[in-house]
Amino acid sequence: MASAIPDETKNNEPASHKTNSHLTDLSISRIHHVAYRCHNAKQTVAFYQRVMGMDFLLAIAEDRVPSTKAADPYMHVFLDAGQGNVLAFFEVPHSPPMQKDPNTPAWVEHIAFEVPSMPMLLDAKVRAEAAGLDVLGPIDHTLFQSIYFFDPNGIRLELTVNTHTEDMLARLKAVAPAMLDEWDKTKRAPKHAAWLHRHEFDN
Repeated sequence: MASAIPDETKNNEPASHKTNSHLTDLSISRIHHVAYRCHNAKQTVAFYQRVMGMDFLLAIAEDRVPSTKAADPYMHVFLDAGQGNVLAFFEVPHSPPMQKDPNTPAWVEHIAFEVPSMPMLLDAKVRAEAAGLDVLGPIDHTLFQSIYFFDPNGIRLELTVNTHTEDMLARLKAVAPAMLDEWDKTKRAPKHAAWLHRHEFDN
């Protein structure tokens, strides 16, 4: 009887290479949704409707978790983030209170949303400030310009408008492997793309 376990030495190809080749066959069309925890589902939906202009798509609620079967009542809300993108939140009131990772700077983890023009970005800043938010920016990243603020759950949000050219993207793609290799060895910022933020640091 033939073994059900694949011969990892066939054609002298390591098992790790076989695994990687299978992974490349996976065809991901897009991110279906991204989910975060929130303090209060109703408050969170209201914020994203009022400040971000998102439509409240649907809600799912259960007393048990379908995947783990754990008894943990939740409210799961879904918001339209544009172009088929969906942003979701869980309120789980019987779990310990939310807290941030104390070892990760507040600027690192964030969600970036694209807007179509600079006037719309500036209008969004005015709207966010009118809602009482502390807004940072616009910040010039050369490839795009961005403003930043936090939602009611402490999640950092970025609104951005693209300002890049195809040549810029091509230049960055060409040096990306070398940059990553240098960073991996030194943990110091490579200078291949220092031109991106020269305007910000010169001011």
